[in-house]
Amino acid sequence: MRVHVTELQNGDQLSNDTFNNYGLHVLSKGTILFSHEISRLFQHQIEYVDIDERSAAEAEKRTLESTINPKWLPTVQPIYENAVKCFESLFSKASDQGIIDDSEVSSMLQPLLNNLQLERDVVSMLLLLNTKDDYTYQHSVQVGMLSYYLATWVGYSDEDSAQIGKAGFLHDIGKCRIKDDILNKPGRLSNEEYEEVKKHTIYGHEIINKSFDEPFVAIGALQHHERNDGTGYPHGITGDKIHPVAKIIAVVDIYSAMISQRVYQEKRDLLFVLKELYRLSFKELDPYTAHTFIKHMMPNFIGKKIDLVSGESGMIIMTHPTEFFRPLIQIDDQFIDMSIERDYEIQHVYI
Repeated sequence: MRVHVTELQNGDQLSNDTFNNYGLHVLSKGTILFSHEISRLFQHQIEYVDIDERSAAEAEKRTLESTINPKWLPTVQPIYENAVKCFESLFSKASDQGIIDDSEVSSMLQPLLNNLQLERDVVSMLLLLNTKDDYTYQHSVQVGMLSYYLATWVGYSDEDSAQIGKAGFLHDIGKCRIKDDILNKPGRLSNEEYEEVKKHTIYGHEIINKSFDEPFVAIGALQHHERNDGTGYPHGITGDKIHPVAKIIAVVDIYSAMISQRVYQEKRDLLFVLKELYRLSFKELDPYTAHTFIKHMMPNFIGKKIDLVSGESGMIIMTHPTEFFRPLIQIDDQFIDMSIERDYEIQHVYI
């Protein structure tokens, strides 16, 4: 059956190869359509496609299954949970022995990296896997995963990206030397406690250097709290003096912390988190690294329901390559390019 792209539903299947007006092949016959594929059709200005016949019951079932139990979850979830559990053991050994085993790190991290390609929607993946428990361990695993992604996005090879993923994984290992009552304190830290927490960057650098010879993994632990404007720690260095790997970890470290629900803070709206990274990119974070992260995260909102400041509800159809927070949206049967129609403002994105 032939339908307009605005009428496509998650789980529809193309019955023919699809080409744009220039004859370029866009999607193959048999492709099952979800938000990413539907967005490609919009990008190529394709208006009508042929899909297999569908029943309302089947379409509803496919949409529900893809939302509640995505196909990657049974594979990735146990690997993620095992990495979190193993990191707790690694953390304990680092505290007791002052060193970590490189082969042990690889054995818990590599299966996770090998399966990251299974899931395009990084936003949903981390939210579905995230829990309130074991913040320090989960945060380290998430930063490792996101560091790997961001490294590939800024142009590193797969091999180098895996090493940067390891640097992200171990960025907070120095916290094993911080007392639990400080590390897990639910309220605001005193000045003395904060000064002690800041030492985790130096402790981590020492532990990694004693354990194996991978300088930029150690420098990631040392410098991930340094800031472009010199307001970071432990040494208050600026700009080009901060290692590029530390700049990657700095961005994803902030993102992971802000999307996590800790004892003393509620999870922030994801759009707010990305806007905060954007704000920080003009002073504290490396602009290119932060903007690359935002640019690649925003397409994960395609197909998500939104609430506007005006009180209207709609859906994100396509993201803008430079105006990250002003996508093409759909309200009922109307399409609105927010980069042109400036009166519209997104208040909340439903994940």
